[in-house]
Amino acid sequence: MGRKRVIDQEAILDAGEAVVARDGVTGLTLEAVAKQAGISKAAVIYDYKSKQAVIEAIVERAFRADGQQHEQAEATLPTGDSIAIRGRIKVAAQPPPEAFKPVALNLSAALTLDPLLRKRMQDSQAVAIRRIIAESASPRGAILAYLALEGLKFLEYLDFHHFDADERAAIIREIGWLVNATPGTD
Repeated sequence: MGRKRVIDQEAILDAGEAVVARDGVTGLTLEAVAKQAGISKAAVIYDYKSKQAVIEAIVERAFRADGQQHEQAEATLPTGDSIAIRGRIKVAAQPPPEAFKPVALNLSAALTLDPLLRKRMQDSQAVAIRRIIAESASPRGAILAYLALEGLKFLEYLDFHHFDADERAAIIREIGWLVNATPGTD
């Protein structure tokens, strides 16, 4: 009978995120992850055979967390029209956590350069867009709201621009207004 495994995969991924935030994707090594986690390199290799496997696991965990966050937000909303986009707006009402911004910035490089990770992002976006369109009384307004929301998130997560709290709250309200807009009906 073997020994019971005591190293938590989540702790390894937490360490990987910390390395990515501090050193970027290019600075992520299995040794750096092990050192950050306070474990041996062999323990990291046991679960993640390569640097690429660690990066993929971090990205997948971020996708899962994002999906869970949207599901939880949707569960708090009254049932009805445009729940998919309204859940996303509710989540985006809070600015991104400062600690995750450098991770998001550095992982964006990996998403851009790696065709498989980029495909994962493309698939995720396609699912979200199809759902938003299908569940909205005004699909065009909802997709415009989604584009505005993603633009806001892009600026914030990649640390390109910060709106003060009042301006940001107004932008979120106005994105909500877009959901039921019907463009071209002047």
